[in-house]
Parts: sequence; C-alpha cells; structure tokens
Amino acid sequence: MTLLDRLSAAIGAQHVLTGTDTARYATDWTAVYSAVPLAVVRPANTAEVADVVRIVSEAGVAIVPVGGNTGLCGGTYASDAIMVSLERMNAIREIRPEARVAVVEAGVVLDTLHAEAAAHGLTFPLTFGARGSAMIGGCLSTNAGGSNVLRYGSTRGLCFGLEVVLPSGEVLDLMTALHKDNSGYDLKDLFIGAEGTLGIITAATLKLVPKPSAYATAMVALSSLDDALALLNRLQEATGGAVEAFEYMPGATVEAWCDHFKEMRPPFDRTYDVNILVEVGATAPRDATPAPDGSLPVVDDLETLLGEMLEEGTVLDAVVARSEAQRAEMWNRREHHADVALGKPPFVNADVSVPLDRVQTFLDGMASKLPALDPEAYPLIVCHLGDGNIHYSALISSDDLYDPVLAAVEDQALSLGGSFSAEHGIGKSKLASMRRRKDPVALKVMRQVKAALDPEGLMNPGKVLPEA
Repeated sequence: MTLLDRLSAAIGAQHVLTGTDTARYATDWTAVYSAVPLAVVRPANTAEVADVVRIVSEAGVAIVPVGGNTGLCGGTYASDAIMVSLERMNAIREIRPEARVAVVEAGVVLDTLHAEAAAHGLTFPLTFGARGSAMIGGCLSTNAGGSNVLRYGSTRGLCFGLEVVLPSGEVLDLMTALHKDNSGYDLKDLFIGAEGTLGIITAATLKLVPKPSAYATAMVALSSLDDALALLNRLQEATGGAVEAFEYMPGATVEAWCDHFKEMRPPFDRTYDVNILVEVGATAPRDATPAPDGSLPVVDDLETLLGEMLEEGTVLDAVVARSEAQRAEMWNRREHHADVALGKPPFVNADVSVPLDRVQTFLDGMASKLPALDPEAYPLIVCHLGDGNIHYSALISSDDLYDPVLAAVEDQALSLGGSFSAEHGIGKSKLASMRRRKDPVALKVMRQVKAALDPEGLMNPGKVLPEA
C-alpha cells in the first residue's frame, strides 16, 4: 500500500485531501509562506492522530500540524509534508464551573470556547483579532498572548494540562486539572510554544475565570508614555488589578488606519501622538450593578480618574464608551491594525518585547535608526503597553531593506533587555534571529530535547530551531 492508501484506511479516504483540495491549508494568514503539501489529513480523535503519526513516521515523511492557520511566522509551511489538521477534533469535552475548568480538543475555535464558557458566567480570557478562526491547539503551540495578558497572562499560564501525540505515535496524557503538582518535570511546558516540533497537541485542560459583568472602555490621549504608565498604575491601584487591556497606538498609526479604512472614524477630532485604548473588567456586583439612572460604577470610576488627570494636564482628551457599539468601534481600530501593513507590501513585521518603562526608549531609538536605513519607511506601531509587547511594523521602500530593518528593531529591543519574539512564535521567519540572538547554550539544550523526542526530525521540521 502507498502512504496515502494507508492513511485512507486509517481515517477514511474522504479525510485525506490532495491536489486542489489542499489549497485552503497551503498558506497562512500572511500569504508569505505558501507550499503544496503531499496531503492534508483530518483525524477525528486522538487515536486516529496517533495512527497517522505512526504511519507517516514509518514512511519517513515530515508531519506538520495545523489548526486555524492564523499564524504570522510560517509555522505551518508544509512542502512535501503531510499536514495534520485538527479541525474535526472540535469537541468541548466538559465545562466544570465549580472548578473553573474547561476540557477541550485542540480544534476548538477560540470564539466557540468563549461562547460556551459565557453560558456558565465564565470566560477563557485569551483574546485577539483572529479569535473567530484560531484554534486552541494553535494558541497553545505558539503560546499566544493577545490583549488581556496584562490581567490574565499568556496561554501558558491558562493551561493546567495537555494531551499530546508524540513523534513515536505514543499518547502522552498530562490532562490534569491540578493547581499544584510537583511530581517531576513539568512536561506540558515543553509543548506549549514548541509550534508542533515536539508533538501534536490534541486536547487541553484550561483555566476559566469569572466573566466580567461590565466593562469600562475608553480611548485616552496623553502627553507621553510616562503619563500613560502613570494612568495604568493609578487604574490598577483603584480597581484592584482589574485593567484587562492597555493598548498604545501612536498618532501616525491612527492616521494610516483612517487612510486605509476610509469609512471609519478617528478616535478624536484631532490627532494626538499618544493614544491609549484602556479597558477595565468588573466582576464585583458593587462595580457592575447599574445605578437607578442606568450608569455603571466601573464606568463612573474610570471617568472620575480620567477627569482628575485632565485637570492635571496629563490626559489631553478622552472618550468613554457608552454602548457596546462604541466599545466595539474602539476595539475595531486596534484589532485591524495588521490589515494596514498587509495591504501595502513590502513591510517588516516585528514582534518584540521590552520592560514597560523602556518602551519609549525603544521607540526613540527606532525613530532615528529607521530613517537612516530607509528615508521612505513609514512605521506602523501598536503596543500592548501593559506588558511591553511592541508590534513594530514598517512599510519599506524595497524588499532588500527587510533584513537590515528587522535587525535594527531586534538590536534595539535586545539592548534594552528585551526579546526578539514576544507572542507570534518563531516558525520559519525568525530562524535567522534565533541563530543570531538566542543564547548558544539554550539552543544546544533545545536541540537535545528535540533529538530525544523526535530523533528522525520529522515533526514540523525547519521551524523554531535553526540548523546547528
């Protein structure tokens, strides 16, 4: 039997896609990395995933897991490989409200989990623009961050346990819901953020939290990022750490967004250099119960604090959302930032992080470095200011300038004690950065782990780890 015959016998011929049927899997959201896989297989359960991995491994063919394919770094590039799609493994096995736990399969779409948890007054607090298509397996494999890391942490901190099919075809059952388990190495952390290079995540036990009963959301213009951080710290103290998002958009980015989406309104009547989208989530009844006039205490408190800072002169302008439609409009500006760059290639798409108090220093440094490299370059910047993650994109005049500009961005971040990869992963696009930037001993240990679990190097090869 051929490899495809064996796969068809294992999971059904209708779930072994070839030729033009693989087209929608062949590229990720950026469309930068496109490849024709040998086939796309769609197993229905963990046992079928294990069968597929054994069959493909015996044939000596590469295996590339794929979820919603919303990545930005080429992590699902699959030339001459068998892609394993987890889309049919989309069951929410159980929601346990009392323990605030969800047990889900890897193909569950993030928005679907949000809706199911909301029915119990809970939420899985990971959120970002691609939540309508991104799947849990992909979120775990890239250790996705999103806009709520400030309050809830990244995906790694929201995962209790995993089920993983190893390159050998064995099933590793780490599906605990324990808050404490000190019985040896914490193996699940090997697979979170590994981008499928060590195994295929098939299920997870995830942490749920109370869903806020009310939100206070505002666009705020300030004089400087120092003033923005002062606002963040005052809000955290006033709300007991209930700030969910604190997103920074420079004036130039807002102008580019308005130029791209001509039907959309700018946040203010004039352009400011520092624009912050802030959101506070209230769970306590005292903060979320409407007053007789319909006002919400959490919104009133935010308005009061913003009013005080307006009088002090640190806040220059503010608009507080008074309806869900106004809140959605504010978030729409933030979440469609990437569309602006994608519509105007060539561009550099960097994802770096620095300590919170060094974001301004990073931006000041790039303000001098970028024009020196490309006088025609236009920076498009958004930042999860609450956790120091800067999405530094730049429209550049030539593809030849991609590497020099990216190197300058990474140099600037690393000089400030930062990282060249904050939340998008490594995939293919950052292999050169890993080779140049990552501690050599760390790379050596990573290669040893890879060799121990995947000695034939068949699991998502050419991703994350540069060749020695």
